Amino acid sequence: MSQTTRTPAPAGNKQPGGITAKGLQKGQLGLLAVVVIGISTIAPAYVLTSSLGPTVQAIGVHLPAIFIVGFIPMFLVALGYRELNADSPDSGTTFTWVTKAFGPYIGWIGGWGLLAANIIVLSNLAGVAVDFFYLFLAQLTSQGWIANLAGNIFINVATCLVFVGLAVLVSCRGMRTTKTVQYILVGFQLAVLAWFVIGAFSGISRGITGSDLAFSWDWFNPLQIESFSAFALGLSLSIFAFWGWDVCLTVSEETTNGRRTAGAGATWTAVVILGIYLLGAIATVMFAGVGDTGLGLNNPDNAGNVFTVLAAPVMGPFAILLSLAVLSSCASSLQTTMVSPARSLLAMGYYKALPDKFASVSNRFHSPVYATIVAGAISAGFYAVMRFLSDNVLNDTIMALGLMICFYYGLTAIACVWYFRQTLFTSVRNFFFRLLCPLLGGIGLLVVFLQTAVDSWDPAFGSGSEIFGIGLVFIIGVGIIALGVVVMLFMRRSRPEFFQGETLQKDTPALVVPE
Repeated sequence: MSQTTRTPAPAGNKQPGGITAKGLQKGQLGLLAVVVIGISTIAPAYVLTSSLGPTVQAIGVHLPAIFIVGFIPMFLVALGYRELNADSPDSGTTFTWVTKAFGPYIGWIGGWGLLAANIIVLSNLAGVAVDFFYLFLAQLTSQGWIANLAGNIFINVATCLVFVGLAVLVSCRGMRTTKTVQYILVGFQLAVLAWFVIGAFSGISRGITGSDLAFSWDWFNPLQIESFSAFALGLSLSIFAFWGWDVCLTVSEETTNGRRTAGAGATWTAVVILGIYLLGAIATVMFAGVGDTGLGLNNPDNAGNVFTVLAAPVMGPFAILLSLAVLSSCASSLQTTMVSPARSLLAMGYYKALPDKFASVSNRFHSPVYATIVAGAISAGFYAVMRFLSDNVLNDTIMALGLMICFYYGLTAIACVWYFRQTLFTSVRNFFFRLLCPLLGGIGLLVVFLQTAVDSWDPAFGSGSEIFGIGLVFIIGVGIIALGVVVMLFMRRSRPEFFQGETLQKDTPALVVPE
């Protein structure tokens, strides 16, 4: 791809230590486009097939309860994000806002947490896409042996690299191409999910299921989950299921009326996803049951990709559509998830927390091409390494991802409270949206982070994979944060301007709330 890139002038040249534009094109996205990109990034079809099994193994039939409980802190945090975006709409999101609240060191680590979470999920998305790609080909050609190709580690990794490369290519072409692609893929994904839910309830009514479970309102009661560790694990997985709505804030510099549209898009995305998950979870549990054999969700052979075994029983000859929906879900999310780390890297480069090359923006496509390519290359390399290390790479990375999400979301929520500390009690609205909601959400997520970190030291917490007796989930989650501290110290020596507060200053907003 040949195109000219340019590096924007350092922020200090226009407004020392303040927020300025980075060369991204404004007005490319409206509210509908932002919500579609948010849903695409969360990828409900992919999330349901990859997380229902591990979540049921943790908390049994209480999927509706854990989804609602997981939604609450995420929604509270989203309200804090909305306040921060209204004050300082910036593609750096967590990195920028935490820096403005707590200073460059904590801000840099917050940005690192966001980057790590996105890179982990990009590798996981590519892995699920590989599985369903070969399953789709097997169903399409009626050649069952093709599905087994996903189990060949070398074919698997090579196919993953191709998928990541295609996602990078589309992302590099900018938000207009991204928007067009996502309207098609998200529309198809949601239509097939609706078909699956209707088919599952139809099979239940006709008695054609793998389970005799009857619907119970007790499934909505989180107090019946047997232990706090099980609750924390289930909540961590549930939080993973909602993760991705913050991409709506990442594109605030490219939306129409970014201060309002991006925040509204994040809120609507979270609410729509909750409805999809509740319907999907109830239908799946009632149809498949929670047994450890056959279609049961506790069957270890089903945990990684639930829809693989449920597609044919629920949708009959149209099962191939469910495989294609999950494949399109992974592909669309793989592409839109590139948006967040690429623009975070752009902001970090722009404010001189990373080398200047990351601040380059394409003149032709108005997208951070270099940052996008780097994000894709790191995620592909991470997947390749993990596939060789872990017996169950999808399960381990999902659990580690929950750690990373709780870390940087919780940190951003607390940053919201501190950043707006001078305006918290100036109105009832500010008390709720700038203090109470983000504080409760942030504390809740940080508690889950600490509990999950302690539990994940034991290899039995994940797939059983370990390094020197330490669980691989702990090594991925906590180890990556520790690695971020090392990289930050190196960048402090080579990029002192940011760490001295010359390019992005720690500050507080004016007492008057902007319209």
